[in-house]
Amino acid sequence: MARLWGGEASWIRGAQAGSVPDLEALFREHWPRAHRAAFLVVQDAAAAEDIAQEAFLAAIRTLDRFDRRRPFGPWLHRIVVNRAIDWARARMLRAEVGGDALEERAARTQSGSDAYSEPTAAALAALSPEHRAVIVLRHLLEYTPGEIAELLELPRGTVNSRLRRGLDQLREELPEDDDD
Repeated sequence: MARLWGGEASWIRGAQAGSVPDLEALFREHWPRAHRAAFLVVQDAAAAEDIAQEAFLAAIRTLDRFDRRRPFGPWLHRIVVNRAIDWARARMLRAEVGGDALEERAARTQSGSDAYSEPTAAALAALSPEHRAVIVLRHLLEYTPGEIAELLELPRGTVNSRLRRGLDQLREELPEDDDD
């Protein structure tokens, strides 16, 4: 990890100075997880791509304010997840006034290696965007609850509560696996 962080710090310095190759290196390194985070929150492949791209562009536009002593990934993931939550909230509001239900859309969505079984995708989609975001960050991107609290600027207790409630709801939504 130290070697990656050293290379990443160099890419950030170069990107802050306007180096296109360093920007490309940051993009190549962080795009897969940024896209995956967006997809897992919004459950829509096209929207996830747009959200991840917009978040990466927003990060690049504000790179001069980035603290180079910190890793770039968590900072980018914060931007991605916050944008994904906003998109998912707007989607839920549109669904309430007659659009496709998010659960139906999730069951139809396929995204390469990010595709999950229909029951799993539907169960994730049934969660509120806030619960979905903390579950994605914790269990799929492997951030600690403390890191999630910092990323989303929430109290640690709120993160723990959202994790517990979200996981409880997932357990209710997912069928029992009797094939052991």
